[in-house]
Amino acid sequence: MQTKGSTVRFTGMVIRSRISILMFSMFSTIASLYVAGRLWQDAENRVYLAKELDRITGQGKSVVSVDDSWKIIDCREQQKKLSGLEMELAAARQEGFVSKLLSEINRSPKKKPLVVIGILTGFGRKSNRDAIRKAWMGTGKTLKRMEEQKGIIIRFVIGRSSNQGDSLDRSIDNENKLTNDIFILDNHVEAPEELPNKTKLFFANAAENWDADYYAKVNDDVYLNVDALANTLAAHLDKPRVYIGCMKSGEVFSERGKKWYEPDWWKFGDGKNYFRHASGEMFVISQALSKFILINKSFLRTYAHDDVSVGSWFIGLDVKHVDENKFCCSSWSAGALCSGV
Repeated sequence: MQTKGSTVRFTGMVIRSRISILMFSMFSTIASLYVAGRLWQDAENRVYLAKELDRITGQGKSVVSVDDSWKIIDCREQQKKLSGLEMELAAARQEGFVSKLLSEINRSPKKKPLVVIGILTGFGRKSNRDAIRKAWMGTGKTLKRMEEQKGIIIRFVIGRSSNQGDSLDRSIDNENKLTNDIFILDNHVEAPEELPNKTKLFFANAAENWDADYYAKVNDDVYLNVDALANTLAAHLDKPRVYIGCMKSGEVFSERGKKWYEPDWWKFGDGKNYFRHASGEMFVISQALSKFILINKSFLRTYAHDDVSVGSWFIGLDVKHVDENKFCCSSWSAGALCSGV
């Protein structure tokens, strides 16, 4: 016989059991709806992806791979983001706002320079610079048009005086304010014996400042046919590591006091001839070689002469040496692109 208390406890257990069953049923229903929704969504995605892939490939019915699925889903997400950005841009334009960044993006991309020409000059050689400006380099708008239309950047290259800030430095700074065509190497001290190091710093700094196909070193007593140079360089664009010049291998002078004396003459063997290298009046190297100089400038050995020094850096590299007669600047000749004074 059940008492009143036992009846109440039994009733409570039944109620709790019914509540548990109800909660379980609700969770089961929700889970079923979620799974069904996901299956339906996945089915829709598969149909869409299959149609998209069929449309792209033009192969009729096909099985969509995992990679293809992710690619198309990513395209859909990017399309949604793009649509959102277009709506925001339209709203901003209605309110009179234009994104500076978008304005810059919409501009035509700058043409990559074909070549950066560094004319190595020095103090007291303004007459040479003026003659070159008048003869083939140009000034002002002419120089600017050459950069923009032909992709040819030309700068005189000079270092600093050993007494920094003196009249020599001031004269160069004042000249550059008027012409805006001088590339000053602030970390280089001008001296005849420092020419190899100056050439190295020019290539390193030029590679750091300009993203060009080629970099050329020219002396300030050389007259250049710029159009002929551009045509010649265009023919070698398929060579990633190219060294172009009037190649030679002259005598190594071991006698102190001689004009072309080489203190490290003994390193060049008993034959007393240099290895093959480009003549110093003018030579060109590709971007990869200029960046090589930039990266390794602290370790690259220089010799008495800049042309020998540059040639020595490429001896152990996979470099295409191009012996170009047009770069022999001793005198004007048929087809030559330069001439020495």
